[in-house]
Amino acid sequence: MFKSRGSLKLLAQISQQVLLPSQLNRMVSQVPDSIFFPKEEENVLELWKKNDTFKKSLEQSKAAKRPNYTFYDGPPFATGLPHYGHLLAGSVKDIVTRYAHQNGYHVERRFGWDCHGLPVEHEIDKKLGITGPADVHAMGIDKYNAECRSIVMRYANEWEHSVERLGRWIDFKNDYKTLYPWFMESVWWVWSQLFAKGLVYRGYKVMPYSTACNTPLSNFEVNQNYHDVTDPAVFVNFPIDQDSGVSFVAWTTTPWTLPSNLALCANPDETYVKILDKARNQKFIMMEARLCGLYKGEDEYEILDKFLGNTLAGKTYTPLFPYMEHMKPSGAFKVCLDKYVTRDAGTGIVHQAPAFGEDDYRVCLTNGVFKKGQEPDICPVDPTGKFLSIVADFSGMYVKDADKHIIKKLKEGGRMVHAGTMNHSYPYCWRSDTPLIYRVVPSWFIKVTSLREKLLANNDKCYWVPEFVKEKRFKNWLADCRDWSVSRNRYWGTPIPLWMSDDGQEVVCVGSIKELEELTGQKITDIHRESIDHLTIPSKCGKGELKRVSEVFDCWFESGSMPYAQQHYPFENVPQFDAKFPAEFIAEGVDQTRGWFYTLLVLATALFDKPPYKNLIVTGLVLAADGKKMSKRLKNYPDPTEVMNKYGADALRLYMIDSPVVRADTLRFKEEGVKDVLKDVLLPWFNAYRFLVQNIIRLDKEDGVKFLYNENSPVQSNNVMDKWILSYTHSLIDFVKVEMAAYRLYTVVPRLLQFIANLTNWYVRLNRARLRGEVDLEECQASVQTLFSVLFTMIRLMAPFTPFITEMMYQNLYQSIDRSMLKGASDSIHYLMLPKYEPAMVDQDIERRVSVMQSVIETGRVLRDRNTIPIKYPLKEVVLVDADPATLSDAKSLESYIVSEMNVKKLTVSSDKQKYDVKLTAKPNHMILGKRLKKDFKAVSAAIVKLTDVELSEMKEAGHREILGHDIGYDELHVSYEVKSESGSYAAASMHNVLVLLDCTLDQEMFDEGLAREVINRIQKLRKKAKLVPTDKISIFHKIDSTKKDGSEDLARSVRNYQDLIETGVKSPFSGEPAQDNVIISEEVEVKGCKFLLTLCGDVKKSSSGPVVQWPGGRPAGEYFTVVYNGSSREVLLQSNGHRLTAMRLENEVKAMFGLFGRTVSLSLDDSPIKCSTRDLDFLAGSTVTVTA
Repeated sequence: MFKSRGSLKLLAQISQQVLLPSQLNRMVSQVPDSIFFPKEEENVLELWKKNDTFKKSLEQSKAAKRPNYTFYDGPPFATGLPHYGHLLAGSVKDIVTRYAHQNGYHVERRFGWDCHGLPVEHEIDKKLGITGPADVHAMGIDKYNAECRSIVMRYANEWEHSVERLGRWIDFKNDYKTLYPWFMESVWWVWSQLFAKGLVYRGYKVMPYSTACNTPLSNFEVNQNYHDVTDPAVFVNFPIDQDSGVSFVAWTTTPWTLPSNLALCANPDETYVKILDKARNQKFIMMEARLCGLYKGEDEYEILDKFLGNTLAGKTYTPLFPYMEHMKPSGAFKVCLDKYVTRDAGTGIVHQAPAFGEDDYRVCLTNGVFKKGQEPDICPVDPTGKFLSIVADFSGMYVKDADKHIIKKLKEGGRMVHAGTMNHSYPYCWRSDTPLIYRVVPSWFIKVTSLREKLLANNDKCYWVPEFVKEKRFKNWLADCRDWSVSRNRYWGTPIPLWMSDDGQEVVCVGSIKELEELTGQKITDIHRESIDHLTIPSKCGKGELKRVSEVFDCWFESGSMPYAQQHYPFENVPQFDAKFPAEFIAEGVDQTRGWFYTLLVLATALFDKPPYKNLIVTGLVLAADGKKMSKRLKNYPDPTEVMNKYGADALRLYMIDSPVVRADTLRFKEEGVKDVLKDVLLPWFNAYRFLVQNIIRLDKEDGVKFLYNENSPVQSNNVMDKWILSYTHSLIDFVKVEMAAYRLYTVVPRLLQFIANLTNWYVRLNRARLRGEVDLEECQASVQTLFSVLFTMIRLMAPFTPFITEMMYQNLYQSIDRSMLKGASDSIHYLMLPKYEPAMVDQDIERRVSVMQSVIETGRVLRDRNTIPIKYPLKEVVLVDADPATLSDAKSLESYIVSEMNVKKLTVSSDKQKYDVKLTAKPNHMILGKRLKKDFKAVSAAIVKLTDVELSEMKEAGHREILGHDIGYDELHVSYEVKSESGSYAAASMHNVLVLLDCTLDQEMFDEGLAREVINRIQKLRKKAKLVPTDKISIFHKIDSTKKDGSEDLARSVRNYQDLIETGVKSPFSGEPAQDNVIISEEVEVKGCKFLLTLCGDVKKSSSGPVVQWPGGRPAGEYFTVVYNGSSREVLLQSNGHRLTAMRLENEVKAMFGLFGRTVSLSLDDSPIKCSTRDLDFLAGSTVTVTA
């Protein structure tokens, strides 16, 4: 290609970049037209595995002594497969930690496994048919725990595969497991510190209780699983001892608690009534405000008396059942008073079963119904949820199954007033998915209530995203915190290290394995129950041998201890822990607000009075597409592995991150959403990258320029679009760094996606000719340099978000990067630091000008769509009307781009709207206003239609207008522009506050040019179908039968008149002569109903880098002559494949050889021109032909 003086100046500038011998031989590889992202991601995974890329990145950052960025990973259970919630949290964690690494930190990332607790035990109970503690003790704790140990890592391989397939970098080899003795020892240390501070006590408490797992649960565990259920709702009478013939009426949804009734409770300040139930002819006492709960109308009862609740105190009644009548003389079966009784439900008289209700327990204990220490006597239900023998009528029956039998018994005894049902939300065990009950149990507690103020203060020191979760949900939870029950009556867990005398008066808390060895005189290698339960400690108070308490820790206590236990603190790594605590960052789902987030904060506050984390991202819940919980049974969601294998992990990551779920909201997962990300984001981005690579290769092959990028020696460009995209790029860098510093991933991703759209839809689209070298070499190299700079910046910035596609692109682009600019290891994009923000590169003036240009072009596209005029057909004029001279000036400064992109002949700018007779007209939005105005709609509608241009302009400015007494919003109207002008037929539209008029009249010349552009489009599609690349040199032949009556005559005229336009567009000779023999593809195509034959010819051979046209090299065999253009020479055969060369064909060959498509070419022999009509060129044999253009 011809090199201008400007090109030589640019080449001199580039030549300052010294090319090493190794760099001279490097070249980017050709990129295929299509891509299957999952396969490319698998290739990247193999590359990472082969090079041990993650491990090397950690070694590099550690060797460079970068500051630490501490990250805690909440440990999942490996007894279940990973789901979308795990993949979401994993994506967030990976993005933030990758970003921190590329921002100059050393980020240790260790995977952790939760190995103890109910999830494991429940699986074994199901497997072995275990129904209670007796079964476990019969088989032996050692055998039971061996079974548990055997399944704790059941799905570890699946977990590791899913995490790696997602692209998440985390260390599985240097992991931690809660079953490791060294981890458990640190858990003991945490407990010993709390014990020493007086924060531990043992007591009875009514707690959520899983009968399936035979253990109490924490309050925050209960919040994880609620079901909508239908339960019995019964009204029961309690005959009053002091008032014969009158009964109290109480209501309950748990009939199974009635055999344990010991008292009733009323509100002292509420009004109660004695009534006559007319239908039953019975007298009842209940709260006046709750009569509606039992009766539908006032005619069903007669009020006999009214009094305050405090008058009922101490009244006794006849027990429902005889099982606990022996407690009546000591204070049971009486009315107590408490304000927790409300007028919201029931009868205002609450039945009290202190063994099964938290308030019941408190009220009955306070009022002397039972005494401390009597808890076992008031609970007639065993650990499996079955009635004990004291409840003779229902002995051995599961409590929930007993409801119907108890109701039947009450009816038979005349104690049932009314039996119905109630739909409500009820807690289920998060592990076994069975109904919970509330049951009084002995437990070891941490005095969280004594830490309340410190917890609130430490929470204030943490930064949460989104903030409302911290300020509302979590803060409210802390303000209402309760003491934490950390003991579980189970087997597979970290044993609570307390040894106690038989009378409970002497307690020794053990804080380490060494301490236990010293106290027992035994060598200890494992501290699970089977290894230490038999060990005793001699009493220092003469109480014999101290024995270990039977309970193990709640697994939440272990996960809350992980900051210390993963380091085996304080037994090892003390300096490392001190330097890395608290964590810079953690992230989990919103369900952990009352789980892991809470336990971490409680223990850190109790131990060090500081928060355990500085920054926290809370994600929402991922639901099925129908808004329901994802269910394996219902199969209402696509398998995560299949989605990644179908669309790729990058697409899945972006889909989840660019959704409300990153703001702690819910995401209704839709597979189509992942597909849309691939289609709308990744493919356009890939195409921009592919286009860049094509033109780097073309520069080398056609112009002999080996492109080499050096960020430190940028080539300065004066092109406005180059400056714009570089300015926009640095604005993006600044935005990302600010937002990522604030952990707002949900603002970063939309901006990144917007940038990709601007890059592909605007910069690349508007600069294709420059990038292809169709302007001149200088412009080509400046645009390639700019696009390379932008894409190289972009892949570094996007690497944390989309680790696969960025690595794939970098591995190829790396071949065109000057290695001298890369510091340290550079064979992975993830080794590189984030691009630097250069304020001087940001040009707000250019960004504003381009924004105006975009608004004009987008509005013009809308007008073409409305008038069904394809962009291929040129139009006469586009007019921009605006009162602001600066806007008009901005548009005029980019006129060439507007005219080219809109395919119009000229741009006119004007501040005079009246000149074009542009007027606003309006119609009502029937759906909105019709619903709101109802009968007044017709009159208001008529008034809206009559609004003038001036009135609508005022309404637009104000946002609303009063019409016939109604305040009507501007957005409640359908507003459009009407245009009438003597100079043409204009269509008008306004977008982004820009008014654009488009002359939509088409003359014959414009129509013909449009047809020619349609032909170009068909040729390009055929090239793509043949899998050709831009550097492939071909000839194109067409065959149009102009005698047909289908528009072929118009098409023939178009290709004849616009041959130069077509050749320029396809960069190949275009002829109506018979096709050559070396046909690549031949196909009948259609334009505007006219069918014609297109044939692409050329000697194309496939190579590893894609199809390349092999033109004859060296001296050809046969008769030939030489053609010379601008110092370059080529040999041309007079005959090829049986076809003799003609002057017209020679002209096309010359254009292909020297890249002169669209230019007028002259051929001469010894200064005598060769005419196009010359058919026989044999006289040229052995001579030299000169080409001028």
